[in-house]
Amino acid sequence: MIGAPCPATAHAPPTGPGVGRSEALATLAPKYSRAEELRIGGFTPFTTVDYPGELAAIVFCQGCPWRCRYCHNGHLLPARTDGLTAWSDVLIFLQRRRRLLDGVVFSGGEPTLQSALPFAMAEAKAMGYQIGLHTAGPYPGRLRRLLPHLDWVGLDIKALPGDYPAITGISGSGEQAWESLRLLLHSDIRLQVRTTPMRGLASESYLGRLRRQLLDVGVRRHVIQVCRTDERWGSTLPVTEEHILP
Repeated sequence: MIGAPCPATAHAPPTGPGVGRSEALATLAPKYSRAEELRIGGFTPFTTVDYPGELAAIVFCQGCPWRCRYCHNGHLLPARTDGLTAWSDVLIFLQRRRRLLDGVVFSGGEPTLQSALPFAMAEAKAMGYQIGLHTAGPYPGRLRRLLPHLDWVGLDIKALPGDYPAITGISGSGEQAWESLRLLLHSDIRLQVRTTPMRGLASESYLGRLRRQLLDVGVRRHVIQVCRTDERWGSTLPVTEEHILP
């Protein structure tokens, strides 16, 4: 099934592009590539909203190190699962859509979890596509190595650094995300920072503090997204009193 994704936080379809293998594959990818190791949990062949100003396809990478309870792509959380889409099938699709699509967005899950990501990006870029990335920034070191391939990044900044564990369940996750933010701000890559406020961290007072800190580090484009409650991964997320802010 291939569905239309939501703005900025694309909702991955549960299956692949359905492009099928082709005899053309032998010509397109005659040798084994590290990109073939990319685990793809879903594919959207066309979007107008997930790469601002561009017509793009979205590759949904399987696996995420965090467990945000409002996640809409819960089926992409496990690092490994059945029914994955082959990168070679995606390449065939992209070959057929050259000059019709502008870009390829790697989303997730968390794309930077996978070591095959830069190889897949390089292959798509060599075909003439602009490369976009949706990331929450959990691996700033890996993100740094991706910079030469990137044209645009949509970075999820979920909260102030100290409040991240209430959302992700992982200590230190806020520091990693904000380090990724600083890295991108010091690059020439187009950047959109997005926040989906979680219950307990969504008051005007709190969001005002978040906006001020983002401005202080140099963010000039910040989008607030509505936290939807349907189809989320976890029905509840315990929030301690220290994280319930006025």
